[in-house]
Amino acid sequence: MLPEVKIDKKNFHKLDLSQLPTPCYVIDLNIVKQNLQLLRKIKEQTSVNILLALKAFSLKKIGPMISDYLDGTSASGLNEAKLAKKYFRGLVSTFAPAFKESEIEEIVKLSNHLIFNSLNQLEKFSVKAQSEDVDIGVRINPIYSEVKEKKYNPAGFDSRLGIHYDKLKDIDFKNIDGIHFHSLCEQNFSTLKNTWDVIYPEIKTYFKFLKWINLGGGHHITRNDYDVNELINFLNEIKVRTKCKIFIEPGEAIFFQSGILVGEILDVLKSKDSKIPNIAITDISPTCHMPDVIEAPYRPKLMNESINDNGINVLIGGPSCLAGDNIGSYNFISLPKIGEKIVFLDQAHYTIVKTNFFNGISHPSIFFWDSKKNELELVKNYTFKDYEMRL
Repeated sequence: MLPEVKIDKKNFHKLDLSQLPTPCYVIDLNIVKQNLQLLRKIKEQTSVNILLALKAFSLKKIGPMISDYLDGTSASGLNEAKLAKKYFRGLVSTFAPAFKESEIEEIVKLSNHLIFNSLNQLEKFSVKAQSEDVDIGVRINPIYSEVKEKKYNPAGFDSRLGIHYDKLKDIDFKNIDGIHFHSLCEQNFSTLKNTWDVIYPEIKTYFKFLKWINLGGGHHITRNDYDVNELINFLNEIKVRTKCKIFIEPGEAIFFQSGILVGEILDVLKSKDSKIPNIAITDISPTCHMPDVIEAPYRPKLMNESINDNGINVLIGGPSCLAGDNIGSYNFISLPKIGEKIVFLDQAHYTIVKTNFFNGISHPSIFFWDSKKNELELVKNYTFKDYEMRL
């Protein structure tokens, strides 16, 4: 399970749900700006370079706003690098577990930093990168992580991500500009510090060759309980100690608590047997619209869920034919009614980028909302044509 994180309603309790078609994502641009302003404060006090991890959120329409605050983007391959270059400003840092020979030439032209995952890939492609004056980096595995769920642990002993730090002696660092490591997932500052303490003795001998160090993502910086001051002190300290530029690449932190997913109750199956749950079927499919519910797994927060132990427990499921297309069990003051709107919180990141058309179920529409002016803007509405073209 992913760690339990406190999620609140932010401004969304003020939103008039009757204005909205369902299902739909609604992103409050004011919350995104608040998150970006905190990241800019960190930049100003540390000179750290902050990149948006496109794998978490990549709506091109928000590119200009992101680019006003951050230093660029991190891409996970050719298509994200193309998106970054076309719709965002600043540096493009590209990493993939393995690059394809047919794509590497274009990736090199799009990227400012190219980070290799293995000695094989470094040997095979680094000459191409050098010829285009692209900074070359290697991803290392610190073999230390506090992520409990194995499938979300990027730094386990058997992880396919990164070169074990005991193999660094096999690299000619005269041709390496930077190192990258990533061991966090929705975690506070202490985990970053613990990782650094483990890896520092193993990498300090290479600092004299390096221009930059990339500390990866997973930093939950915009959470209320995050130790921002400790992070600032730490970043300034390692910048002096290593004499390197420092990069971080948060994704979730930029959009934390900024979005909701709104759905409608399509049917209610009331149970007369205490052993069989009440069931509500919605037009939100976790399989199609928030896959991490099934993959992680985790239980998204339902806005206005009853905290009354005497409430009615209802299993909320999606509209697909997959038997396991269930969001989870939730407590209601009274049995929900057909046509009632429901809202799941913190649904901007790792949802829109992961939606799919299984069963022909359409993607939710996407809205931007200015919570100060109470103005909605339709960003994208999906039709049959989108499904047809997908196939």
